Amino acid sequence: MIWAIGDIHGCLKALEKLIDQISPTNDDKLIFLGDYVDRGPDSKEVVDFLCSLSKTVDCTFLRGNHEQMLLDVLDSNEDTYRWIINGASYTWRSYGNMHSMLTYEEHMEFFRSTKYYHVEENVEKANGDTGRYLFVHAGVRPNVPVEKQDPQDLVWIREEFILRQHNLGYIVIFGHTPLEDILVEKDKIGIDTGCVYGGKLTAYCITNDKIRQVECTHV
Repeated sequence: MIWAIGDIHGCLKALEKLIDQISPTNDDKLIFLGDYVDRGPDSKEVVDFLCSLSKTVDCTFLRGNHEQMLLDVLDSNEDTYRWIINGASYTWRSYGNMHSMLTYEEHMEFFRSTKYYHVEENVEKANGDTGRYLFVHAGVRPNVPVEKQDPQDLVWIREEFILRQHNLGYIVIFGHTPLEDILVEKDKIGIDTGCVYGGKLTAYCITNDKIRQVECTHV
């Protein structure tokens, strides 16, 4: 089974319960859509959990705009303002302070190794069909080939993607934009269901279209 998992934002308890529900085996693949940190209380613990999980389960970690902001500040010395207004203080608190994050070498490698997108071709579905899937954090610029997409769009785009058909030949699985429930359209599936805002953490199985959801418990 291939599962996509939406924005976690430091919600460790919801993540633990969701993985328990999925109960992944050696035959499963988990594709996380980014935004592991900020806004929620347990960013450090979430990254600890994901690093540990990846040692026993096939995991792909995409980069969200929050990981991008983190790296822009810690690796490129950009101004902290945009990160601060997007919930950075919760992450700093979980690590002790911003600068102490750099001492967590495994975590920094985790952030730096995240991918902007991931493709699954010729996915055999339970109903006998096959599908082509593109996984990104935020979405894609319509009518622009995948390899020519601007990374800024892949982690930040919203309406220009959600309100239009993208015409890339894939079903795009995305997070980033909080929704009351999963959005399923012909060319896209949105699975950020606002866990950190009091909604749910969602996992979507592209193999059989099953959905697993956990209510957020820290709000």
